[in-house]
Amino acid sequence: MKLKDKVAIITGGTKGIGLGCAKVFAKHGCTVVICSNDPGSGQEAEEQLKQADAKVRFIECDVKDEGQMTQLIEQTVQGFGQLDCIVNNAGWHPPAMTIDQISVADYESLLRLNLTSTFMGCKFSLPHLLKTKGSIINMSSEVALIGQGEAAGYVSSKAGQIGLTKALALDLAPKGVRVNAVCPAGVMTPLMQEWADTQYDPSAALEMVDSWHPIGRMAKIEEIGEVCAFLASSEASSITGQAICPDGGAALGYRR
Repeated sequence: MKLKDKVAIITGGTKGIGLGCAKVFAKHGCTVVICSNDPGSGQEAEEQLKQADAKVRFIECDVKDEGQMTQLIEQTVQGFGQLDCIVNNAGWHPPAMTIDQISVADYESLLRLNLTSTFMGCKFSLPHLLKTKGSIINMSSEVALIGQGEAAGYVSSKAGQIGLTKALALDLAPKGVRVNAVCPAGVMTPLMQEWADTQYDPSAALEMVDSWHPIGRMAKIEEIGEVCAFLASSEASSITGQAICPDGGAALGYRR
């Protein structure tokens, strides 16, 4: 129960990695607020978590909207009296495209979703995190560190999250707030399954992705959640400004 009596916001917490984080945070005693711009999936996730005895609340929020992000954080604090952690997880990986295929408008829209929403989550939660000496966790990606073909928009948005993490860690360390980034490689999520389903042989496609990881498989959403729960807890009290890669050894793959 290392997160007992703490309150956390997890953006994009209704599915995929965000839902994995919500499950694990709740398991460790945390009160969890999850958000999504899809009320249907939000209510479904909320009910699923409550059936596991989680203390959880769903708030509908479009993380690209400044007003809604402000309201998400204010409603959380009004409802639960404090905020100890925000996991800026909401984001999207678009289909493979070269730079000549990406319009400026689409690029800016992706930055708004993946990077600007993270900036807003950090900015608007900070007054409350200063009171609790809390922490910020930004969900980046390993490709932000090693690159990825036909993904210039996604990689640059995720690299921006790491830069933001390191800059804020410097600013906030003297004030008692820690800031870290988590950079997974392959994770078995609904989005991963949707991609596989577009391939000629979905099972073979998933096996191929598994093979990129020396441990022989992608991560589970709960495994990423455990990394985030550690970073949110007092066990990680000396860790800030880091980009931590729970990647199953994927970055070592080039050695083969």
